[in-house]
Amino acid sequence: MNGSNVNKVFFAENYHPIQAGSIDGTDILPHDNAVYRALLCSSAGLYDPLGDPKVSGDPYCTLFVGRLSHLTDEDTLRRAMSKYGRVKNLRLVRHIVTGSSRGYAFVEYETEKEMRRAYKDAHHSMIDDCEIIVDYNRQQLMPGWVPRRLGGGLGGKKESGQLRFGGRERPFRAPLRPIPFDDLKRLGITPPPEGRYMSRFQVPSPPRRETDSVCREEGSSERDSLEKDGHTRRSSSIDEDDDWSRTRGSSDYRGHSHKGNYEKTKHESRRFSNEKDEHSPRMSYYENEDRYQRRSSEKEDRYWRSSLDKDRSRRRDSNDRDDHTRKRYKSHR
Repeated sequence: MNGSNVNKVFFAENYHPIQAGSIDGTDILPHDNAVYRALLCSSAGLYDPLGDPKVSGDPYCTLFVGRLSHLTDEDTLRRAMSKYGRVKNLRLVRHIVTGSSRGYAFVEYETEKEMRRAYKDAHHSMIDDCEIIVDYNRQQLMPGWVPRRLGGGLGGKKESGQLRFGGRERPFRAPLRPIPFDDLKRLGITPPPEGRYMSRFQVPSPPRRETDSVCREEGSSERDSLEKDGHTRRSSSIDEDDDWSRTRGSSDYRGHSHKGNYEKTKHESRRFSNEKDEHSPRMSYYENEDRYQRRSSEKEDRYWRSSLDKDRSRRRDSNDRDDHTRKRYKSHR
């Protein structure tokens, strides 16, 4: 048992019905009939995530939007989600008989960058006085996915008694009891990532395409070439500055001071631009992610420090009131 893991969480990368029904991802037995049903569908292969004829578009550019108002229509949802990027396609899921909204939709953006922006900023936003949740397209991108109608899914309400953990809205808690690694391996469940737990303030990253690793390698080689070119331009500009200074030092330019200052300013601006180009390669995704995680941890530390300060001030105020009451009691006696 590790006390430092009390406020830590982790998220599911693969879906397993038994693990989804566990608050810390370490259960090895299903605890309700819905988990049994989902386990049967998963083991027997009764559900095909790619067999839905209504599913279309690029899954890496598609978002799931849940907890919508039943009065929200396609136009209202499109206007709300267009604030984060260009909406290519939108499908509001409706009841097959009544035609009323089921309260969730799938929104496809033009690019993956716009989808990630909406994934980060649109979560817990308001549409028609309802607070929505946003997640990536787990139906097509999460291995082993089983939908809610078959006993799987994520989230849920407490009064239903069928909560599902591991998602963005309700993550796994870091386990405080011993982890049964052998039983989890036997069932094919991914064990908790010891030593790599996350804070509640951190946002899990949606999956990326497999080709992104090749693009990152190409980007790193491009950055290396940019750094080499910047170093070469910088050294050449320094040599030019030295030549300029030797030339100006060997001649008398008292009558041409204005022209000499102009050329010196031109050389200095060229050198400054070369140095700026050297340090201007784009920051990679992982550097941005690390910076965001550092900011999140700092935010959490500030939150806990402020909470401790408030507790100390409340205790101090209560002690002062007690002292004042005792003094008044003694004076009256």
